[in-house]
Amino acid sequence: MKSIGENRTTTSRDGTIIAFTKRGSGPPLIIVDGAFCYRENGPATELATQLAQHFTVFTYDRRGRGGSGDTASYAVEREIEDLQAVASEAGEAPYVVGISSGGALILQAVASGVTVKEIALYEPPYLAGDNGPHSFEDARNRLQSLVSAGDRTGAVSFFMTDVFGAPRAFVYSMPFLMPGAWKRNKLVVHTLPYDLTILDDRSVLNERSYSISVPTLVIGGEKSPKVLRDAVTAVASALPDGESLFLPGQDHNISSRALAPVLFEYFGTS
Repeated sequence: MKSIGENRTTTSRDGTIIAFTKRGSGPPLIIVDGAFCYRENGPATELATQLAQHFTVFTYDRRGRGGSGDTASYAVEREIEDLQAVASEAGEAPYVVGISSGGALILQAVASGVTVKEIALYEPPYLAGDNGPHSFEDARNRLQSLVSAGDRTGAVSFFMTDVFGAPRAFVYSMPFLMPGAWKRNKLVVHTLPYDLTILDDRSVLNERSYSISVPTLVIGGEKSPKVLRDAVTAVASALPDGESLFLPGQDHNISSRALAPVLFEYFGTS
């Protein structure tokens, strides 16, 4: 049974309204979603329900998604300010958990001065190959073109197949097999370039990594593709106080039941 929690809003520095849910009791913890995800789409609500046993958990809709507003033009700094606004609601330095590109946003925020207690990241997709770091610039431009043309279906399909790497047969059948999830993905597809913009700035793993001095656990799934497992190891190695952990039987679509016990143990509440 899901914990409903208390639905509230806060105001970011540029005046954008950010919607969030507060549930549970204990030390504050903020969950930061990845691409496509918000409170009504993705793992955050289920994970928050479990973590609320020991934490006051904040889940929020990143700008442009769900109940949160947006302003043009996009800048990573605005999303950092959004996270700071939610953190200010906590009343003290929170634990933070980032899923996929949400983890990259957390690293950007902490490197920019947002105060947190400890960090846990699940598979931040800082991808690399034989020729060095992977750039998302072409994919971002393609997504923006599709969205500008009004082709939200094409944008979702492109991201899931060409960027995320999902099997084309699954993606093409998704509107029929999972119509609710497909509709929710289309609603927020215009925010995917935001995630790719964040991921293309790897300074938090290089010259700005010294600014991220808090303990950081970078978690991966043993069944995830090698490129994601390599990213987990690389991020943990780049941070001053980072360590990595791989969960058996898990892939990028992490099970909340598998992740929650790890977070309880790492944050010292098990």
